[in-house]
Amino acid sequence: MDRILVTEKIGAEGLAALKEVAEVDVRLDLTPETLLEALPQYDALIVRSQTKVTAKVLAAGTKLRVVGRAGTGVDNIDLAAANQQGILVVNAPASNSIAVAELTIGLMIGLARNIPQAHSALQNGKWERSKYGGWEVRGKTLGLVGFGRIASEVARRARALEMNIIAYDPIINAERAAQLGVTPVTLDELTSRADVISLHIPLIDATRNLFDAQRLSQMKKGSYIINCARGGVIDEEALFEALESGHLGGAALDVFAKEPPTGPIVTHPKAIVLPHLGASTEEAQALTAADVAEGIVDVLAGRSPRYAVNAPFVAPEEWAIVGPYLDLGRKLARLSTQLVDLPAQSYQIVYNGALAGLTSEPIKLAVLQGLLEGGSEGRVTPVNAPFLARERGLTINETHRPDAETYTELLQLVVTTSDGVVHTFGGTVVRGEAHIVQINEFWLDLVPTSSMLFTFHQDRPGFIGRIGTLLGTADINISAMHVGRSSPRGTAIMVLTVDEAIPSETLTDINNQADIERAYSVLL
Repeated sequence: MDRILVTEKIGAEGLAALKEVAEVDVRLDLTPETLLEALPQYDALIVRSQTKVTAKVLAAGTKLRVVGRAGTGVDNIDLAAANQQGILVVNAPASNSIAVAELTIGLMIGLARNIPQAHSALQNGKWERSKYGGWEVRGKTLGLVGFGRIASEVARRARALEMNIIAYDPIINAERAAQLGVTPVTLDELTSRADVISLHIPLIDATRNLFDAQRLSQMKKGSYIINCARGGVIDEEALFEALESGHLGGAALDVFAKEPPTGPIVTHPKAIVLPHLGASTEEAQALTAADVAEGIVDVLAGRSPRYAVNAPFVAPEEWAIVGPYLDLGRKLARLSTQLVDLPAQSYQIVYNGALAGLTSEPIKLAVLQGLLEGGSEGRVTPVNAPFLARERGLTINETHRPDAETYTELLQLVVTTSDGVVHTFGGTVVRGEAHIVQINEFWLDLVPTSSMLFTFHQDRPGFIGRIGTLLGTADINISAMHVGRSSPRGTAIMVLTVDEAIPSETLTDINNQADIERAYSVLL
């Protein structure tokens, strides 16, 4: 019989399911050293957030076939080492959706009616009915930043409250949004229109301090912001100043950049603050245990788990053929989500030349991963990307064109937005390295880096120098420059690869320059 080691407390329902198929040992007293000693005899390991499943731990598990994380995040598990050793990792990403959605609605009502403040005042002997008047959420506009599982559940509940709901997500499905009564908009439009903004995005480089002082200042005066997603997506110092100045009417935070938090935002009278309670319901904990148990049982039985986190084994000869294009496909997708402002209506992958005769599924999975990972709360891999895509109503069409033109092999991602505009991103592989060679009508040869500046502008003398001066003033070092243009003094594109991310205020200065249509700071 298979043996399963559980190192942290999980729900009884999950344990019961595991005990039906395997011998289960619950050992909550293991140290890192004793964990290494115990692991060689187990086929599966289940942890929560405290146990660190390092490469050393995985190497000690000579019989390990699967590691289960009873929760969403897998930051405490070395996925690269798990991949290398062929160990599957499963988690429970859907278990807390309802709990977090209900908490979000509760916080919104709490803000609208000043419930915590009035409760505290009365407990301190103050009867202040006139001071704590509120407003009805009916008829107000709720803006959802991110439109995954949890945001969808928030939308369903907000719709029952007769709210107007708008949402921003780089890959929002218009049909699915319409079914939920949600209108897709740009982030700028959402920020300026919403009476209440609720954040449902992961913490990655592109979203860190997404709501900084500048974006908070774009919000409606007296509006509210709620964050039950990840700490760090709001600049807490800037939020404190926005509340202090009276620009924002209130804020509700369940997560913080540093936990436990110590900043002044915790004691601000217009803030509702909670100790990360999003998933802390009996039902969510029970579902977490059940979901992770289901994944463990599936793997031990030789079935594909529903919530697999890491990539399955791929034969070396297949990687040798398509491997370099996986990285390119993911980067083209990540690039498209940052350069296309309006929500996408459809996606198409075009395999040109020799690519048309190769197995395309791994490349398609890489593109899906790139499209999803910028707006998903958990880790996105080629294993779980199809499931996440189906959940969001995201589909990709594929076209194979054996006839090559400019390039022997050319991979293109064609994005059609909700207004019918077509955007094309193309690339190829040179000596094993990804090259981006097409951005819409512009052809260039760019080796993408982690941080880049894209400008779409009119080709005028001195433009490049002005941009370089602004970056130099901000102490941003330029490593390379790539340009393309439709004609002399016509529309043009410039791509600068830079050594660090461009501050929002510098990007604003660049966008304010003459002859520019739009500038984008891109992080890959």
